[in-house]
Amino acid sequence: MTSNKIIFNNALLIFAGIVSFFLIMKIFELENISELRFLNFAFVLYGINRAIKMNIVENHETSYFINFLVGTGTSMIAVVLTIFSLIIYVDFIDSSFMIVLEKSSFWGQNLSLPLVVFALAIEGIASSVICSFILMQYYKNHKISNTMVT
Repeated sequence: MTSNKIIFNNALLIFAGIVSFFLIMKIFELENISELRFLNFAFVLYGINRAIKMNIVENHETSYFINFLVGTGTSMIAVVLTIFSLIIYVDFIDSSFMIVLEKSSFWGQNLSLPLVVFALAIEGIASSVICSFILMQYYKNHKISNTMVT
């Protein structure tokens, strides 16, 4: 499987996990608990980890830099997809979600959608690089067997 296919498949997996998580939060009326949003990192870490493993096992890629780029690219594509879905959600489905964000202690007051998109983009890029870097510290010293990819 090519690196690009690995990146896109795992980015879609991260995106599906985040969207499903927020849908479950909405169904159970937990969207007001902003601390639950930090669980997004679990989906991001899982997707990046899976992408790097797949690239090592299937493509026999051992280059630190290339695997780092695979992890970062996976997460950044997921961030872009998530931001687009947030824009669609706020514009067409539930514009009151901006009020939920304003009430959380994390965001502050007087929010606009472009400001939230900008903040999410910066946070997403930073988390992509940080998570990929953390995972690559593990993979630079460990061999991976073919059975480790899930």
